Amino acid sequence: MKRARQKPEVENEAPQTSQKSKKQKTSLCGSVLGGSALHSSLDWGSLPHHVILRVFQFLPLVDRARASSVCRRWNEVFHIPDLWRRFEFELNQPATSYLKSTHPDLIQQIIKRHADHLQYVSFKVDSSTESAEAACNILSQLVNCSIKTLGLISTAKPSFMNVSKAHFASALTVVFVNSKSLSSIKVDDTPLDDPSLKVLVANNSDTLKLLKMSSCPHVSPAGILCVADQCHGLKELALNYYILSDELLLALSSEKHVDLEHLRIDVVSENPGQARFHTIKKQSWDALLRHSPKVSIVMYFFLYEEEFDAFFGEETPVTHLYFGRAVSKALLGRVGLHCPRLVELVVCANGLQPLDEELLRIAQRCKHLTAMGLGECEVTCRGFLEFVKMCGGRLAQLSIMEEVLIPDSDYTLDRLRLEVSQHLGRMWFPDMMPTW
Repeated sequence: MKRARQKPEVENEAPQTSQKSKKQKTSLCGSVLGGSALHSSLDWGSLPHHVILRVFQFLPLVDRARASSVCRRWNEVFHIPDLWRRFEFELNQPATSYLKSTHPDLIQQIIKRHADHLQYVSFKVDSSTESAEAACNILSQLVNCSIKTLGLISTAKPSFMNVSKAHFASALTVVFVNSKSLSSIKVDDTPLDDPSLKVLVANNSDTLKLLKMSSCPHVSPAGILCVADQCHGLKELALNYYILSDELLLALSSEKHVDLEHLRIDVVSENPGQARFHTIKKQSWDALLRHSPKVSIVMYFFLYEEEFDAFFGEETPVTHLYFGRAVSKALLGRVGLHCPRLVELVVCANGLQPLDEELLRIAQRCKHLTAMGLGECEVTCRGFLEFVKMCGGRLAQLSIMEEVLIPDSDYTLDRLRLEVSQHLGRMWFPDMMPTW
């Protein structure tokens, strides 16, 4: 009977325990629900504009556009001018590129509502002429713009060169005339011409600081000279060698002109023997250095060996030299003799004659050399080690293909690597040729 009495007691305790746990769960749920209710009571649409704006600034354009459809307030923030100061138009044809393009509806919305807000604008186009023409069409509609920087970028072959010169000039004229505050222009590989440069100068001479116009075949020495004569604030300039002249260097050295900081010169020949290159006088280089003693002068060479006669016959203040094709031992010898300001030297190819003597001359006379790269060349291990000893720890970058180094009776590649590492003060390894 006692067991019979105890059994119901145990059965009665279980519901009590269950009720207690239910109460605990209820109270927990209540607190959670209460927090959720409090959380849901927040009106996301009432967040301050500056908070939403800050969030939008971290979002990609597609996500920002989606977020703008949440409520009216977020849509208002979506159109705040600060979000449209900087924009990159991506124009690609599905048939010729796998890259995404800026949606046409968005482009029209920008032209209608945000053209006067754009300040830092770039156009990336694929290899199709249609994309380049689309970029020109957009430029032609920016009649109320106040652009400060403009970049036209061909991601593959220079498709802007396929656009008619008249169409391209007309599109640029709209921007040049209406902006009046352009400070940076990158128009490499385009049909830019002298009349367009005159329009640029007439409307933006007080603000222009950077002009990159390599491979613009319709620009003449007189056209770039006009820019140098009028744009006294120009600090960076990139151009082809054929429009570089003594007159241009002297114009950049005038008392009215600010110190030039960066000059890039592309020296290019497509067909051997067809191009004849002029020589810039030492006096012109000296004038530029007196006026801008800290200027970086970068030269990219894509010439054939027989076309280098006009270069490095006398002192040249180049700081960075890149040879994209084979160069002779004689030319590298002239570099060692006449380029005392050299900071970086890259030689893609030379031939089967060791460059020991030339490298030692460069190490001895180019006291500022901090970076060296050698591709299809030959240097003995002993000669290379002597070069490193002479340069010492100032060689911050040393990129040498393993195939360049010729082992000898004194030095294997492993021993050379260890000694070079000691002189550089860091671990160093030659570069390996990929096997794929």
